[in-house]
Amino acid sequence: MAKRALITGITGQDGSYLAEFLLGRGYEVFGMTRRSSTNSFDRIAHIIDKVTLFSGDLLDEHSLATTIREAQPDEIYNLAAQSFVPASWSQPVLTAEFTAVGVCRLLEAMRAVKPDARFYQASSSEMFGKVVETPQTESTPFYPRSPYGVSKVFGHWITVNYRESYNLYACSGILFNHESLRRGREFVTRKVTDAVARIKLGKAKELHLGNLEARRDWGYAPDYVRAMWLMLQQPKPDDYVIATGVTRSVKELVEAAFSHAGLEWRRHVVTDPKFIRPAEVDVLVGDASKARRVLGWEPQTSFEQMIGTMVDADLERHRKNAD
Repeated sequence: MAKRALITGITGQDGSYLAEFLLGRGYEVFGMTRRSSTNSFDRIAHIIDKVTLFSGDLLDEHSLATTIREAQPDEIYNLAAQSFVPASWSQPVLTAEFTAVGVCRLLEAMRAVKPDARFYQASSSEMFGKVVETPQTESTPFYPRSPYGVSKVFGHWITVNYRESYNLYACSGILFNHESLRRGREFVTRKVTDAVARIKLGKAKELHLGNLEARRDWGYAPDYVRAMWLMLQQPKPDDYVIATGVTRSVKELVEAAFSHAGLEWRRHVVTDPKFIRPAEVDVLVGDASKARRVLGWEPQTSFEQMIGTMVDADLERHRKNAD
């Protein structure tokens, strides 16, 4: 019988790639989406007839229990969150409700309805924040620097707590930044590749960015959803850092994107103080040796390949829109 998986946040970047990946492995895939007047199913439009969608909300435990009862999943992937770090300063309480307490509601619903399911929590490198050691591993202490990071720390520890208190199969993947052509345009990688496409096609002249020296460990989203699945296939639940182990600055990202399109970035990029965060996270770089050892996981796509595909996709989209 086919395995059944429930994905919260199925319409997001990771949710859409995970749904594709699981369908490719013969899973029956269920997704939970929040009711809104402008539901965006763009990322799953090509597979929407292959998945079953439920309306549910991390703010409403009853809807979570109902969704789990109806889907009867073997695996639950919690990818839903308020995930844009800058927005967490303007909406700190809402971010906490979704990204922190929402995890607890989902674990409670699973414990009540389907305690034998396997649970994946999307933890984040933003939990390390003002890092106390480099690179960061599973045992590096957390020092979050945004309401988003703080909320993710709660989600992470409540997952550990439910695993240890109720003997649930619950894992956390501490994923470092991962990007793709499905990344939201508010995120810096996509903001850059989209701007490069517009500048190349003569639709824009400038790109305004914040701290060009901030460094991140950027991987490719399809590689990272494979790691989520691998975590839930192990005999015992555990937590894993998923990262490339290579750190790059925003400036290097800009150079890669502009040069892919044959442009000189210095002519177009303007540093703008309004994009500087209240508390900056300067360097995040992960050590994924445990994932390599236990899961046999390796990233398969280079940074340059990833940025190239993103620039190409944005160029194609803007050309289509122009037509």
